[in-house]
Amino acid sequence: MPRRPRTSLLAGGLLLAAVSLLVSLLTGSADVSPADVFRHLLFNDGSIEDRIIDELRLPRSLSAFAVGGVLALAGALMQVLLRNPLGDPYVLGVSGGAAAAVLGGMLLGLPSLWLTPVAFTGAMLSILLVFALGHRAEHGDTNRLLLSGVVLAAGWGALISLILSLSPPMQLPGMLFWLMGDLSDALTPWPTLAVLLVGLAGALWLAPQLNLAVYGLQQAAVLGVNPKHLRIQLYFLASLLSAAAVSIAGAIGFVGLITPHLVRLLGGADHRILLPVSVLLGGSLLTLADTAARTLISPMQLPVGVLTALIGVPVFLWLLVKGTPR
Repeated sequence: MPRRPRTSLLAGGLLLAAVSLLVSLLTGSADVSPADVFRHLLFNDGSIEDRIIDELRLPRSLSAFAVGGVLALAGALMQVLLRNPLGDPYVLGVSGGAAAAVLGGMLLGLPSLWLTPVAFTGAMLSILLVFALGHRAEHGDTNRLLLSGVVLAAGWGALISLILSLSPPMQLPGMLFWLMGDLSDALTPWPTLAVLLVGLAGALWLAPQLNLAVYGLQQAAVLGVNPKHLRIQLYFLASLLSAAAVSIAGAIGFVGLITPHLVRLLGGADHRILLPVSVLLGGSLLTLADTAARTLISPMQLPVGVLTALIGVPVFLWLLVKGTPR
């Protein structure tokens, strides 16, 4: 890719990320002027406005950005692994496995610190089942792999319904709201940001191999890529990213599905640019969606997963009509 388009995409992604975070910080049910927002970010005066900015808006904005970036990165990796534009943690059932594990942990009363490792276990189990059922995919049958993921996602959906039916009535509303995608309790963004940075660093390290794997793992093997090692690395990264997103925000769909497509349409086919720009775009989209979710009917809040689905469906249909670069 020429340097100018690559630089333009990165600059545009950084600008959009900055604007989305700024909009999120300036917008809320409490009326805080822009000057006061910046003052409270720099100085702690112990006021109510200071607590609103430092303890509510800033952590939630960073959490939304981190979760959006994680989902976009996981989607980009899945699409390479499958060589299919429908590759996505939710389509393959990876996020369904993580969500079922987290809801099971909630039902058993596990502490919140256990939910991320529990989600990672559920995601790993799901992806191992998908690739065990679709084992012929390594010989080029990616449709079998995709169909196995769709069926497994349906199975996880049934298990989630069973868990919800067995849950105590007092616990059920919170579990349902979380399942629809909720960032209201995501006030500790640093673990998710750390996962995002580690995942992005690992994905960028694999970027040259991913550029070759787009044409098929067998073709990439001829050019020196170890398909087995690459597949295992992608499994692990996708599971870690999916688990981090699900344990923090529940089920938020379409971010990982449409974001890599949009970047490709803008000319970012090279994974050295596709991956970081997807992270910036996915984080920005979820940050803006979460801002809308908590302000549209303020003081009530909407599940952000509902908004991403309402936005994602028409965008994805438009992408199908327009056609997506591979």
